Amino acid sequence: METPSLALLKGIHPGQYLLRELSRRGLHGGTLAGRIGGCRQNLHAILQGRRRMSLSLSLRIEQALGLPEGFLMSLQLYYDIAEEKRRQNAGLRPDVTKFRPALFWDVAFDRIDWQQNKAFVIQRVFERGDETEIREVLRFYGRDEILKQLRFDGASYAVYLKSNVLKYLGHEV
Repeated sequence: METPSLALLKGIHPGQYLLRELSRRGLHGGTLAGRIGGCRQNLHAILQGRRRMSLSLSLRIEQALGLPEGFLMSLQLYYDIAEEKRRQNAGLRPDVTKFRPALFWDVAFDRIDWQQNKAFVIQRVFERGDETEIREVLRFYGRDEILKQLRFDGASYAVYLKSNVLKYLGHEV
């Protein structure tokens, strides 16, 4: 059986992968738990992403399903890394008092994840933001990250976007 590349699966919970794999094979969690001599409740919690995968359980599941040894624990490790990064970045946010909430009329302003949605935030501010907002985005994300995230093709406010990139970043588009 061919397993997807870990690079494609980094950051997903091993239970999510396992749930899809069981579905693909027409199996249920209870059936697998019976095959490997595991607790149905524990396996169900893992499949729902509410519990970590243990080393012993991962080895039994990998053997029962013919998965490469260490595959599920590798997924667990990458998931743990992604979760830790999310926790560390949770407190990182720009000075939100510098933004007009109307700039983000189509989203819940107080629920914006400034790291996960940086491409959206940068694009929106450079297309429609005022000087204070643009300077705060520049301070928070930095010039290089802004240039990496901006998209000029199909930009609805391309004239303003190009003008602001030249004015604030000194970069001609």
